[in-house]
Amino acid sequence: MKNTKIADKVFSEEIKKPSDFKFGATVANAFDDMVERSVPYYNEIQRMIIEQAIEHAEPGTNVIDLGCSTGTTMIGLNPYVDESIKFIGIDDSADMLKKCDLKLKEANFTRPYKLVLGDLHEDVKIENASVVILCLTLQFVRPIYREKLIKRIFDGLNKGGVLIVSEKILAEDSLFNRNFIKYYYDYKRRNNYSEMEISQKREALENVLIPYKLSENVKMFREAGFSHIETFFKWYNFSGFIAIKN
Repeated sequence: MKNTKIADKVFSEEIKKPSDFKFGATVANAFDDMVERSVPYYNEIQRMIIEQAIEHAEPGTNVIDLGCSTGTTMIGLNPYVDESIKFIGIDDSADMLKKCDLKLKEANFTRPYKLVLGDLHEDVKIENASVVILCLTLQFVRPIYREKLIKRIFDGLNKGGVLIVSEKILAEDSLFNRNFIKYYYDYKRRNNYSEMEISQKREALENVLIPYKLSENVKMFREAGFSHIETFFKWYNFSGFIAIKN
């Protein structure tokens, strides 16, 4: 497969007038490098998502990736599930979907798939789904819409279907938040992000990425109807969840 990864330099130059973070062409092109250097254990989280999705993806159903970005999860999952399973990637960035389609074609995708330009704040279609994935996506959905989205996912999942979520979170006890954030920025420094890059991205994300506590996410899943919920990953202020529909 052709290597299309571009180094993340999105915040390497001083920005005179900061604006909210957007998943435009510049971010889409550098996204794979950005997420691997910005999210602790990102490749392992992807592997865990795929591992669990394999267990629950049923022939003849849909696997839906909400906020599919550049298609990394779909590409990783593709070799391991039945060919009759259709992959549906939904993202609100046309640039991300363009990059995703390019990567799927480079990966010689033969299974049925559909890429949909859609806003998760609106009524995106979830139907005949055995697996729904939200990988670092729910945190970008405005809080007023999150419960509605999770309920829509629950209603669109088949019996026995799963929701798999990875998410940035807040500490249960706010006393720990400052240290967890400090450890996270230390992680970014170890991955060669400069102080300016860290600062400018933090400012750009301030009004866009709004994390919940782990317990608040679990409560939201339970209130939507999920009866079996488990945390499968935790690293300071990052976590992964799986929820099953009975």
